[in-house]
This record gives sequence, structure tokens and C-alpha cells, in this order.
Amino acid sequence: MEGKRGKPRRSLFRKYFFVLFVAVSVPLLTTGVSDAWFGYRDQRALLNSLLRTEANSAAARIDAFLETIENQLSWTVRLNWSAETLDQHRFDALGVLRQVPAVVSITLIDGNGIEQLFVSRIELNRIASGIDRSSDPAVSGARSAQLWYGPVIYHQESEPHMTIGLAGNRKSAGVVIAEINLKLIWDVISAIQVGNSGQAFILDETYKLVAHPDISRVLRGTDDVTLLAMRDLQRKIDEAEGNAVVAKDTFDGTVLITMSAVSGAGWVVFVEQPLSEAFAPIYSALLRTAGLLLAAAAFSALIAYWLARRMAGPIGKLEKGADHIGAGDFGYRIEIATGDELELLANRFNLMASELAVSQERSERIARLKRFLAPQVAELVEKSGDESVLAGQRAEVVVVFCDLRGFTAFSARSEPDEIMRVLSDYHETLGSIITRYEATLTNFSGDGLMILLNAPVRCAQPAIRAVDMAIDMQTEVQRLVSQWRSCGYELGFGVGLATGQATVGRIGYEGRVEYTAIGNVVNLASRLCSSAENDQILLDPVLAEAAREKFSLVSLGSRRFKGYEKQLVVFSVSHS
Repeated sequence: MEGKRGKPRRSLFRKYFFVLFVAVSVPLLTTGVSDAWFGYRDQRALLNSLLRTEANSAAARIDAFLETIENQLSWTVRLNWSAETLDQHRFDALGVLRQVPAVVSITLIDGNGIEQLFVSRIELNRIASGIDRSSDPAVSGARSAQLWYGPVIYHQESEPHMTIGLAGNRKSAGVVIAEINLKLIWDVISAIQVGNSGQAFILDETYKLVAHPDISRVLRGTDDVTLLAMRDLQRKIDEAEGNAVVAKDTFDGTVLITMSAVSGAGWVVFVEQPLSEAFAPIYSALLRTAGLLLAAAAFSALIAYWLARRMAGPIGKLEKGADHIGAGDFGYRIEIATGDELELLANRFNLMASELAVSQERSERIARLKRFLAPQVAELVEKSGDESVLAGQRAEVVVVFCDLRGFTAFSARSEPDEIMRVLSDYHETLGSIITRYEATLTNFSGDGLMILLNAPVRCAQPAIRAVDMAIDMQTEVQRLVSQWRSCGYELGFGVGLATGQATVGRIGYEGRVEYTAIGNVVNLASRLCSSAENDQILLDPVLAEAAREKFSLVSLGSRRFKGYEKQLVVFSVSHS
């Protein structure tokens, strides 16, 4: 990978230095050696570049403003809706109100289009109102495009507001609808200044005024005459291919103006400068250029050098940080203190590294738990953060043993690929059933499996659940047995179940742990499994008594098992 990347042909510092030096020096040099016409043309080009840069910068800042809101809102639709996640949804929604002052209210809607939560700065909050919002344009728009922007409206015919709809990555996560007060964009717009009196303002798709340094103009709304003038102005700039044009400003007179689109919301940022101020330097440049030419060139070189160093240094740190994080060093932190977007970007990198570290730790934790727990149980333990359920303890459990009849003889005379294919189909079939019944697979060796129910997490009617699972296992494996026998494999499948007290818990050593059960009930289930014939499910007397009301049981009489002094009555489950 490093070989493909190689080294850059020119350093970033040299590029920035050259561009910044030329951007400042060339207009001065050209003005000094040209006549009024060339001075006018060059000044016009410089102003066009400046205005377009300011317009693009303003659009980028508005995009960042909206992106910040979108990023915060995305936290509210990351979880599926359930009774357990309601408090977390409410916590996330209140967190957005704290983090983003522009958000007036948040409405959370579940995957069925029902309003589940409403929090607001100015209205009463609602929880589980049951309102059907599926036909709401914000919900429909978010579901079709994931992110939806509503039109700008004037709240109480004064303050501009906008609605944002954002859908989660899954339908079950629902949709969040946020009402945004656009007055706060005024801070962004008022900070943009071109020359002494140049300014910026924003229009929406319908040419309504969204933000202006003079906020009273926004609060008064936009009349039809102004809307028509703005539409004609935008068309004129489009015809000029985005270059600045001279136009009659609807507010202050003749200006030089250009625009840039805010891609996300469909808005347009206009940046303008009064024409008298924009062209004033042309008339005075010829008088002062001769004396200032050398000093200006030297000064521009210093400024270019300083700016290039200021920009290239942090970008180099960001590149180094990206390499560390990309290599998995999530503890690496990028230290940039420029006070601008580069510092913000470095903070985002650091936040991303922290979240990746947490995500990696969580993934490793779940993977470790899933080695010996059902996926549902592993997720439960991970979310709760409490592994005490895995500690050694006495519990009433149902132990299920199962294995294939005739497997030893089959494996002795079969090719390895045949054996592995049979085991793969066998394990895949049983694994899906074990997962469906939320049982815990504690051990499997070749064709033999040991399964626990009611530990580590308790379940309702474990005896009934265990027999139901054993029946499903027999039914599905017998289908495989029919296929195997058609291939000439003489295999069968037997199951043994027993219930009783056992010591359950996590055993092992550093780097390798398993969850298992120890006790007489385990040995009994194993003996029953060994005694079972093909298509048989054998139960001990205690489990048979608990399952008798639901299942048809057949007594097979008393049998003597290895390690037991007394004979035990064995029962078979009729399941065909």
C-alpha cells in the first residue's frame, strides 16, 4: 500500500505558498503595468474570485451548520423502538436540545409511523401519544430519501423556521422530525463581510429570505416584488456561469454580486459588495502602486509563507493521525490548536478514534460471549454490562445431549470431505434450532452436542421448551438422515434430556473460557442420549413428570446406567 502511495511530487507547503503569493501579488503587479482598462478587468476578476470564494465559504459553513444538526439528530434514530429503549430515546432527544440551540422541538416516530416522543423548548412534551404521523410529508420524505428538508416558513409571521426529517438506517429505528429556528444562522451570515460594507444573505428554493445581516428584513418576510427580483437575479448569475454580475440590489442599490448553492437544503447564498466600493481601488491604484510595489510583493510573500505554514502543518498532522487510526491505533490523538475548521476536523478524528475503540471493544466482547452463549443472551449480557450471570452458581437446569448413531463407523470408512459435509449440514440445522429456542450450547465435539436451558438466563417453562426443541431437532435431523441414507450413509440421531440441580458457570483460563454445567443431571442426560435409538427422545422421570400434560410420553421401563446403583425409569416422547 505504501509503495502505491509514494511521495507527493510537490509539497503541500510549496503549493499553498505559490497559490497564495500569486493570488496577492499578480493583481498588484498587473495593476502597476496596465492601463485603466486592464486595471478594471483585473480588478473585476479579483473581485469575482473574492466574492465566489466568500460565497463558497459561506455555503460550506451553512452546510456544516446543517450537518451538525443532522449528525446530532442521527443519534436519536440509532436504536429500534421498544419499551426498553424509550428512556434512551428520550435521553438522546434531550441531548440534542442541549447540544444544538437551533433545534426548537424533536418528534420521534417509530417504524409504524406512530409518534412515540415529542420534546420541545416551548411546548409541553408528549410521550407515547399514539398519533399516526405516517402521512406526514416529513415522514414520507425521510423514508424515501432518508434526509428531508421542509420549506422555510415564518413562525407567527416573523421568525423563519424549517423542518428536517431524518430516517434511521433501519425501518424499525423510525424517523426523527426536528423543527429548526433559522434565526441562529444570522450569526454565520453576519460574520461574512466583503470589504467595508459587503455582506451576504440566503434565499430558499422559493426565493424567500432566510438570513440577512439586518435581521429585521428577515422578520418582516419577503414581498412578491422582492421574490421576483431575486428570481431574476439568480437567473442572471446562472447565465454568467456563476461569475459575479452587476445588478440593482433590491435593498441598497447597485452592487457586484455572486452566489453559491447550499447543497443539502437547496438554499442559495448570495455575497455582494457595493459597486462604488468594489471599483474604488482601480482609481487610486495607479497613484500608489509605484511606491508600494516592492513592499507589497515582499509583504505578500511573508503572508503567503505564514498562511502556507499555518495550513500545511495541521494537514500534515491530520495525515499522520489518519495513518495511525487506519492502522488500528485508536489511542492516538491529533493535537491541533488553530482555532478553525482544521482544529474542529482534528477533534472529529479524535472522537472517531474513541468511538472506534469502543466499537472494537464491544465487538470483541460480543464475539467472546457468543463462543458459548446464544446470540440473544450474548447481546443481553453485553448491553447490561453485567457478567455476574456467568459466575458459578447452583441452578435448576434442563440438560440436552444429542449425537448421531453410527457416526463412528461412518467416519472410519468415509472420506474426510464426506465427513465434513455431513457435520456441516448437521451443525447448521441444529444451530438454527438452538438459536431459535435461545438455548445455550456449552459444548460440541464431532457429532455430540451438550445444550442448557434456564441458564445462564432463566426462561419460562424450561422443561416444555426443552422437549419442544428436542422434537424440532429430531424432525429436522431425520430429514437429513433420509438424505444421508439415500447416499448410503447408515446414520441415525438420538436425544437425551434430564432436569435437576447443577453447578453452572464460566470455566477456563486467560484467552479461552467456556460456559458449562457440572453435576449428576449432566451425567444422566449423557447416559440417556447414549441409550437412545435413532429417532428417539428419552427423558428422565423428573422431566417426564413436568412435560406429561403437554406431550405424549411412553414408559420404556427401568434401565440401569453406568455410574448409577439403582435402575431408573426411562420415558420416550412420541413426536411423529
